[in-house]
Amino acid sequence: MMAATSKAIQSLPALNRPDGTAMSPDSLPGKLLGKRVALYFAAGWCPMCTSFEPSLMAFIEKSKSISGGIGDIEVIYVPSDKSVDDIVRRTLAMGMMSVPFGENADAIKSQYKIWAGIESSRLGSDRRSGVPSLVVLDSIDGNELAFLPTESMGAKALQLWPLEDTNGVW
Repeated sequence: MMAATSKAIQSLPALNRPDGTAMSPDSLPGKLLGKRVALYFAAGWCPMCTSFEPSLMAFIEKSKSISGGIGDIEVIYVPSDKSVDDIVRRTLAMGMMSVPFGENADAIKSQYKIWAGIESSRLGSDRRSGVPSLVVLDSIDGNELAFLPTESMGAKALQLWPLEDTNGVW
């Protein structure tokens, strides 16, 4: 099993714990080691997101049973929510780290061209997808390993997760 390179760890934005407090970059390797990492673009006000999340949580739980423990998944929430309180409520409920609200989240959305339609006045109309969406990251340099179009495919998009690709294990 590969461990994430320092380049992959450094590729991640600043992150918050589920309770909204900032995480130290030094704590990330221990949190992510041996897991598969994905960015989850979503919002609590989005009915498609909230209806998809039970399937996502079941997928995360089921993946833990993959032999050798290489199925553990860490999902990082990229919020399109309206407030920090909304984000903390959701990340606590789902047990996810998150990208901080505001410029940090907007930079990740722009990088991957994924944001809610309501954010188009701020982020533009040149997006590849809206919310919900998942981007699976590789462990070599933190680049995109797979895009899961959950906005258009719903829970069926989870079948596209490349669980057999060892470059996805951090």
